[in-house]
Amino acid sequence: MGQRRKAREIAVQTLYALDFADIESAFREYSLLTEYPEVLQQLFSAEKIDTSSPVYAFTDELIKNSIINIEDIENEIDKHSDNWSLERIAHLDRNILHVAVYELLYTDTPPAVVINEAIEIAKKFCSEGSGKFINGILDAIHQDIDSNNQSTLERRPYDK
Repeated sequence: MGQRRKAREIAVQTLYALDFADIESAFREYSLLTEYPEVLQQLFSAEKIDTSSPVYAFTDELIKNSIINIEDIENEIDKHSDNWSLERIAHLDRNILHVAVYELLYTDTPPAVVINEAIEIAKKFCSEGSGKFINGILDAIHQDIDSNNQSTLERRPYDK
């Protein structure tokens, strides 16, 4: 398994653990940002991975930025999950989506890589149908991003 996959897995596990932390909803983002470093440390210690490794840095980036952008990420998930409210999505599936949607929206990671990684993590940790569910939502978000980028390109004025 690659280092980036391991980082994504630990990011998902950290966010999953935070779902069960006593978080004040009025200060959700602040509380999550305050709580996650301890959970992350525990997971890295359990995995016997050095916190000075590139895996730790990438994991930290995924978690921190997923939390900072959580409202936008959840709006995208909610917009593209037909007949499913965010609360009805299984915790683990939702956290895989948090990390993957962050990468789709805010990084240069190729969408095919992001979607494939999310599906592989779902196969490892989730129920049998989770991979298809996650694939469907991520593919819809990716197509939406692509169509928005195309319409932005089409509206640019022609410079001679």
